[in-house]
Formats: sequence, structure tokens, C-alpha cells
Amino acid sequence: MSSPEAHAALSLKLRLTFGAALLGAGTILTALILYFGLNEVAERLDEALASETRIARYASLSTQASTFLVVATEAVQTGQPTEIRIGRITPVMDQMRRTFVQLHADVEDAVQTAEALGIDAQSRYGTQSLGIARMQAALDSTETGLSTDDSDVAGLRAYLDAFASQFDQLLSQAVNTEVLFRNNILAGIDALRDRLTLIALLIAAATALAVAAFSFGLIRPQFARLDRLRAAAHQIGTGDFSVDLPVTRPDEIGQLSSETNRMAAALLARQQEVQAEWARLNETIAERTEALRTANAQLAEIDDRRRRFFADISHELRTPLTVILMEAQLGKSGSPGQEAAFATIEARAARLNRRIDDLLRLARSDTGELALDPSATPLPTLMEEVRTESQAEVDSAGLELQIGPMPDITLICDPNWVRQVLVSLIRNAIRHARAGKALSLEATANRAAVQLDIIDNGPGVKADEQAQVFDRFTQGASATAGEGFGVGLALAKWVIEAQGGRITLTSPVPHTEALGKAPGTKISVRLPRETD
Repeated sequence: MSSPEAHAALSLKLRLTFGAALLGAGTILTALILYFGLNEVAERLDEALASETRIARYASLSTQASTFLVVATEAVQTGQPTEIRIGRITPVMDQMRRTFVQLHADVEDAVQTAEALGIDAQSRYGTQSLGIARMQAALDSTETGLSTDDSDVAGLRAYLDAFASQFDQLLSQAVNTEVLFRNNILAGIDALRDRLTLIALLIAAATALAVAAFSFGLIRPQFARLDRLRAAAHQIGTGDFSVDLPVTRPDEIGQLSSETNRMAAALLARQQEVQAEWARLNETIAERTEALRTANAQLAEIDDRRRRFFADISHELRTPLTVILMEAQLGKSGSPGQEAAFATIEARAARLNRRIDDLLRLARSDTGELALDPSATPLPTLMEEVRTESQAEVDSAGLELQIGPMPDITLICDPNWVRQVLVSLIRNAIRHARAGKALSLEATANRAAVQLDIIDNGPGVKADEQAQVFDRFTQGASATAGEGFGVGLALAKWVIEAQGGRITLTSPVPHTEALGKAPGTKISVRLPRETD
């Protein structure tokens, strides 16, 4: 680059640098003024808040002194013995002495804070300690007078009158002094605000002048050239690369114009290549997108199964824990039948351990599904376990559970989970049909399956709610809806259907099967049986 070109480029750089430095200096100056000004305001606000705190403590001390006078006067007037009299006023005096300690600490903090203001300011704050000490001395003197074994009511009243007169005068003087301190601090804040406002206005005016000079003297002459660059950029952005900017000055903008011309020529040459590459890229993207969509759907399905299982299993884990805690409390209280209580705890703990094993198997699985373990299960044995597990809750609810004769057949199912389902259905009936006082469990069998019917004498389920009663987190609108028909029935449906069975709900119960006059609800569980 020739010397005039270098000079032109250097001149533009210098002018821009100088303008930026000028504006930056103004900004830094403003920031420093604001920093120191705000620090000073913050310190004075802290002093004002400290003064307000001390005033509040004086107000608290005034309330405590009034309480002391009321309690002491009552003790004197009623002629109470010295020990009782001192015992009644001691808590109030202790509270006042704690307030004195806090006030002394506040004054010491104020004196340390005022160290930067000089010895006079420290002395003004320090004089408050004298008033506090005098009030404390008045309290000690009054305590000594009231502690004398004196039944002279007039003499004791004289101590109290002297305390009230002296304490009130000292407290008023201390409060008035603190109010004066606070007002002086606030007045200083107002004066500081006025100074900062004036400085801010002067800086704003100087900054406005500098910006105006920088704008009209340097920025605006470059606008026309920048407008041409902007038009060229817009033209290139629309895909028209036939750009030919004039290069009138060899400064930075001129160099940018020259580079823009070269860029447009290069883009024009590359346009055809880009279009071809774009077509190939679209094909690749479509293929990869379809693959990702398929993989994402698979992951979403696995995740949904995991979340569904954990929502269901958490409901089932609560039930054995509740029974364990209840039976443990019975055993701890020393009630009769401790052996049965601990046997129940052992059984429930074993069931809870099985549920935890299910969780561990699920955590190791790839599908998120709970692994059931169907086996040959005698129906009478299964029903006896159901009765044993639910009898205590049935008795506690004041219900009568009628279990019909069970055919001597064998089911093909997971006995642990089926037992859990049946007990959960009985618990739902207890929660919803407690007032019906009746509950039955019947079994009917054919050559392929067994149907177990749990019937209650409760209010039933509304027709518009029956279709959703087995959905997860769905609850009815009855008074007891908050207690059941949520995750339990959703899990029950999954467990039964996963074993080739079916679960249905009927409400109201047919007249021939009803246990009473209430509409009632019948939940039927159908499971496959072992065939010969």
C-alpha cells in the first residue's frame, strides 16, 4: 500500500480510536463517580438502619420497663412476700438486662463505624452508653430496694416511682438523641444525592457534546459508503452476485468494498457447486431423519414402560410398609398377640423384598417391563393367603367379609402378584364401601378359567366414570375418591392382562348378587386355570 493509502487508512483508525477512547473515558468516569457515590450512600443507609435498630431496641426497652412497673406494682400492692415479689419481677429484669447488652453492643458498633468521621462523631455516639448505663443502674437500684424484707408498701412504691421518673427521662433522652442522629444521616444522604445529580447532569451534557461531534464529524460521512455496502450485501443475499462497488478511497471501507467485489465473484463461481451439494445433502438428511425418528419412537416406548411401572410399583410398596409399621407398633406396645404381629411383619417384609427384587430385575432389563413368574397355584391356598392378609383391615373397618366355597383347582398365574391384586381390590372396597358393612369374594370356574368376584355394598361408580376407572391416576368424584381407584386398579389391570386374564367392573351390582340396598360395585378377575 502506498503512503497516501496508508495515511488515509491510519487517519480513519486514529479518529475512530480517539472517539471511542473519549466515550470510554466518560463512561469510566461516570462509573467511578457512581461507584464511590453509591458506596457512600450505602454506608449512610447502613448507619440510618443501625440507628433505626437502636430506636427499635429503645422502644422494646420501654415496653419491658412498663411491664416491669406493672408487675412490680401489682406485687407491692398485693403485699406479696419478698421472695415471691422478686421471683415475679426477675424474668422481666433479665429481659431488660439482655436488651441493655444488645444496646451496648449497638453503640460500640456505631462508635467503630463513626471512626472515619473523627473523634467528635465517636464521642456523640459514645455518650449514649452513659445513658444506657444510668438506666441499668436505676434498674439495679430498684431491684435492691424491692429485695429488702420490707412490708412497707409506701416505701416500696417510692422505689418504683423513683425508677419510673428517672428511667423515663433517661430513655426519652436516648431516643431523642438517636432520632437526631438518624435525621442528620438522612439529611446527609439528601445532600449527597443532590451532588451526585449535579455531577450526573454535567457528565451527561459533556457526553452529549462528545457524541454529537463524533457523529457529525466522522460517522455521518461514512454512512453513504456503508449504505452502498449494505445494498451490495442485500443484493448478494438475494442470490444476485453481479456486484461492482466503486473503490474511491483506500481506507478500511474502501478495502471492504474491494473484498466484497471479490467475494461476489467467488460466490458466483461456487453457486452451481453449492446447489449440487445441497441436493445430495437433502437426500442424506431425509435418510438420517427417518432413522432417528424410528430410534426415537423405540426409546420413547421403552421409557414410557419404565415410567408406568415405577408409578405403579410405588403404590404397591406403600401397602406392606404401612402394615409393617402398624404391626411393629402393636408389638412395641406390648399388646397380646405379639407373635402374630411379628409374623405379619416377617410376611410383609418378605413381600416387600420381592417387590424390590422386581425393581432390580427391571433396572437390568432392556424393555422396562416387569417380569412376571406364572406357576401352578392352588386356588384354595391363594384365597387363604388373601383372607389372612386382608382380615385385619376388614375387621378394623367393621366389615364382614364373606368368602364363598373355593373349587379345588389350580391356576396358572404369578401367585405373589395375583394375591397383591386381590388384596388391593379388597382395600379399595373397604375405602369406598365401609358404610355398607358387607363384602364378599366368590369364585366360579369352567374348564378354561376361574372368575373371582369381589362385591361390596357401597355407593357404586357412576356410569360416566367406569370407562376410565382402570386408567392410571384416574379417581372418581365420590366423597372417598381421594383414597382410591388410582394407581392400584391401573396396576391390577396390567398384572391380570399380562397373564392372559381379564378384569372388569360392574356397577350397580345386579339385584340377584347385591349384598344390600346400596348400588354396590362388583370387580371380576378372570384367570386361566390348569387343564388336564
